[in-house]
Amino acid sequence: MDTISRPDPYSALRFPEFRAFVGARFFLTFGYQIQAVVIGWYIYHLTRDPLSLGMIGLAEAIPAISIALYGGYVADKSDKTILLRWILAAMFTCSFVLLLVTLPSIKNQVYHGHIVWIIYSMIFCIGIARGFLSPAMFSLMAQIVPRDHYPNSSTWNSTGYQIAAIAGPAVGGLLYGYTGITVTFTVVMAFITLSFISLLFIKRRPPQYIPKEDIFDSLKAGIRFVFNSRMLLGALSLDLFSVFFGGAVALIPVIASEVLHVGAQQFGIMRAAPAVGAVLTMLLMARYSPMNKPWRNLLIAVTGFGLSIISYGLSRNYYLTLFFLFFEGAFDSVSVIIRSTIVQLLTPDEMRGRVSAVNSMFIGSSNEIGAFESGLTARLMGTVTAVIFGGCMTLSVVGVTYLKTKRLVPLGLNDIHPPGKE
Repeated sequence: MDTISRPDPYSALRFPEFRAFVGARFFLTFGYQIQAVVIGWYIYHLTRDPLSLGMIGLAEAIPAISIALYGGYVADKSDKTILLRWILAAMFTCSFVLLLVTLPSIKNQVYHGHIVWIIYSMIFCIGIARGFLSPAMFSLMAQIVPRDHYPNSSTWNSTGYQIAAIAGPAVGGLLYGYTGITVTFTVVMAFITLSFISLLFIKRRPPQYIPKEDIFDSLKAGIRFVFNSRMLLGALSLDLFSVFFGGAVALIPVIASEVLHVGAQQFGIMRAAPAVGAVLTMLLMARYSPMNKPWRNLLIAVTGFGLSIISYGLSRNYYLTLFFLFFEGAFDSVSVIIRSTIVQLLTPDEMRGRVSAVNSMFIGSSNEIGAFESGLTARLMGTVTAVIFGGCMTLSVVGVTYLKTKRLVPLGLNDIHPPGKE
């Protein structure tokens, strides 16, 4: 009797170098999330200004966006493992400076405004590192996993990220609340070190393709490639604007402190709630792929994301807020899997760094720009109104995207083709 073979939900994890890659990204994300939670809580309690939270995102997004295209060019012509080691070394240095400037002995002797600007400066430097990080990570993953396993590798790569995003905020809130900021930044540096060690288990690989044209022509080729693919451009644009207007997660410190009146520990749990929803959904998607009708499912997921944000803004109950944050992360994770799989499938190996750079400009910094938009609208409209406004704008973006991309809605995974073959 014939048996129907089922897809292996763990296929990508059977490659040792991919496991090391997921570990490196997990440890880095874990430390980064702890650091983000602590910085947000620390700066808000120094300034008591919601716009200061938006400025955190802006300080990181400006250099990340500015350097992203050059970062993609460098990634395409470099050994990715070596490049990543240098990036992690730079991020470790920034965290060390943050530890020094937030020491209680320094805080008591230096004007708070100066401390805030030093922190913003380090965030700016981290943004520069991120401009190189995303293209290098994206390109390296494609070199260590065969093409047939890209959808599964995208799922597990995102799952590892989301697991770190669950534990990071919760641990950050608890560490800060119970042990103080010095111990917390020490833990951050320890996890960056673990990420560096994980990269040592991935073999060095010379670049498969070195751009022969000059840097400006090379960068224009990457941009042209993205804009020639309707599905790729549509997916990036939808994520860009939905995350831009849906960046209300950045206001969780204000919601926790001023609306729900909870402390650092509960704040950490609130920051973890979206990631809990995301990782549980991603584990489910490892077996049940959302790629049967990717564009339709993407529009549904972003609609659910916008509705969750509106509900989160209206909630006045701590546990109900956690519930809505959970579903915000769950819906967001579906769009992450679909978008990352589309990008992997449509991008040729020789352009992965540059296309990832464009992706990073669209998506990688949209969270930070969205945080600035949320902080600014919170100051102008009030926190709750700003959250609801962001959710409504996200739904508007979905509506406009649907009207402009109706012909993509019925397409299946096998209908996704590179530009020129659509």
